[in-house]
Amino acid sequence: MVESTKKPIRIDLNQFKLHLSCLKPKTELTFHFNSPSRMFYLSVMALVVNEMKRLGRITSISMDEHLDLLALLNETVGGSAGSSDKEHLLPRIYRKWKNVLPHLENASLFNVLGRKKEYDDGIGKNYVFSEEEKDRWANLFEYRGSEENVRLRFSIDKLGASLGDVTIVYGENPELIEEKAWERFIARLKQERENKAEAEHAYPNFKERESVVSQPSEWGIAFTKRWMAVAAAVVILIGLAGWYLYLEQSKRVEPASLEKMAFALPDKPSIAVLPFKNLSGDPKQDYFSDGLTDQISSTLSRLRTLFVISSSSTSTYKGKPVKIQKVAEDLGVKYVLEGSVQRSADRVRITVQLIDATTGHQIWSQRYDREQKDIFAIQDDITLAITKALRIDLMSGEQALNWQKNSTTNLEAWEKYLQGDDHLFRFTKEDNATARRLFEEVIVLDLEYADAYNLLGWTYFWDARFGWVDSRAESFKMASKYAQKALELNDTLDTAHLLIGGVYLLQGQHEKAIAETERAIALNPNSASNYIGMAGQVGCLGRWDESVQLAKKAIRLHPFAPAIYYHWLGRGYFMTGQLDESITTFKKALHVSPNYLPAHAFLAACYSSLDRHAEAAAEADEVRSINPKFNLESYAKTLPYENKADIERYIAALRKAGLK
Repeated sequence: MVESTKKPIRIDLNQFKLHLSCLKPKTELTFHFNSPSRMFYLSVMALVVNEMKRLGRITSISMDEHLDLLALLNETVGGSAGSSDKEHLLPRIYRKWKNVLPHLENASLFNVLGRKKEYDDGIGKNYVFSEEEKDRWANLFEYRGSEENVRLRFSIDKLGASLGDVTIVYGENPELIEEKAWERFIARLKQERENKAEAEHAYPNFKERESVVSQPSEWGIAFTKRWMAVAAAVVILIGLAGWYLYLEQSKRVEPASLEKMAFALPDKPSIAVLPFKNLSGDPKQDYFSDGLTDQISSTLSRLRTLFVISSSSTSTYKGKPVKIQKVAEDLGVKYVLEGSVQRSADRVRITVQLIDATTGHQIWSQRYDREQKDIFAIQDDITLAITKALRIDLMSGEQALNWQKNSTTNLEAWEKYLQGDDHLFRFTKEDNATARRLFEEVIVLDLEYADAYNLLGWTYFWDARFGWVDSRAESFKMASKYAQKALELNDTLDTAHLLIGGVYLLQGQHEKAIAETERAIALNPNSASNYIGMAGQVGCLGRWDESVQLAKKAIRLHPFAPAIYYHWLGRGYFMTGQLDESITTFKKALHVSPNYLPAHAFLAACYSSLDRHAEAAAEADEVRSINPKFNLESYAKTLPYENKADIERYIAALRKAGLK
């Protein structure tokens, strides 16, 4: 006899509880299997453990060899859990788990007793597992095949315990472990079955079970498949219980290193919102999860008390294996939010978790399972929960600004808007035209949708900016028209103010441009687009030092920035005489976009200014290769600099490099 308290994992078949004692002192978890179906699960856990101990090793356990015991457990332990005249428990369990196995976070398995409640915990709380945590489960279990051929390996040794550390308790004195606990438990169940006159109504008896197994009937095959699937589910239950023990002994994720961070942490809470994973099984639904990511990131970015990385930077991680540690180090943030989206029929399931990357611990998580029409409320709930988890005190008016300005409640209009947004920022003439058509359809669905008018205006702006139309002036007029309409409906749209500022800039109305962009920054102090827009505008006014600082701030918010960000920064360095810094910056622009003509042009100007003639000539050749019709006179006319001396200096350096 050995005291049970010395064993880390104890299966109690008296009270149907699973006790986990952590290896470090004063840490215990107890899981109560307090319904007939859950008692059934725990009993099968005991079966699996008993067989492994009998074999003397951790191994796969074939359920086919134990159909008599499984039937006995169903009759005596789980038989009352929803069985009816038409259907017994086993098929119900099979259907329940068949669809849950691929999505472990959906399984509401048991109540956690003695666990301190955290924010937003409540009765029936489902403890959510991230994708990375589920990946770790691969280290605990080997799963191969399908419902026709399931094979699992229970690996409790990965939980800090050996096979010998798992005990089964059954008897009059549960504080003592009996070597024959499983046999005594089964003997009692068999006696109960013999005493029940109507046992055959609970489930087929053992002889009937043998007949079903021996005959290759359709039901027999289905029965075996179901048992194998249930066995898989049951072993996963063991893993879920053990996982809590594992988490008590280790970090949730590997902590990020402050020394390895590409940027120093800001002096206020910093966060990156990773692209939400599309679990719908249809890549065409990516726009929905991407749109949700952008919406949450955009709302958070309006909070002055937060530092929020641009969603355009975090989109770099989309579809890639993500390590929270690496994300935090790449982007220089303390917190990382990740999530997933699954749509089916008219419902949506969104799972999110917030992680402190510097400690590796999850500080908040939640699952939302609602009708799709509630998507707007879910976005607000997530944003508010994050501010509470980070202990952010909203400044006066901030919550009203962010939570009362939803531009639409029309789900169909919102979906089309997300599709248009996806096309708009691919920056091709064809995608721009598709985006315009979609935004026009959105407005038909909702005449008051401010965001749709705003992005419709941007399609005209890009037409003019990239020369996709014959009349740039007409496109600028349309861009301004729709931006103004958007602001009439919602004057807090920072990107609408930025759009008007961009139109003013290209029309040479610099002071008006700056006023609009200043308004945009006030509305959204974490928008990299607003800062890079301002960097471009003040540079055109000759305020080059200020332009450099603004461009740096934009890149800090958007570490994986497009070429134009480095363009504005490198241009500022060139105009302030910091030529080496300018060269380094424009090389970064070319790393992002190798055929970005302005970067090659400025490199040619930098090298010629430093009398590095061969390198200047090589960059000039690159300019001519990208645009064989390039000429200095036409190029000079595209430069919106108010100070003519700045234009002359740049053009002179290009001429010295060999361009004409």
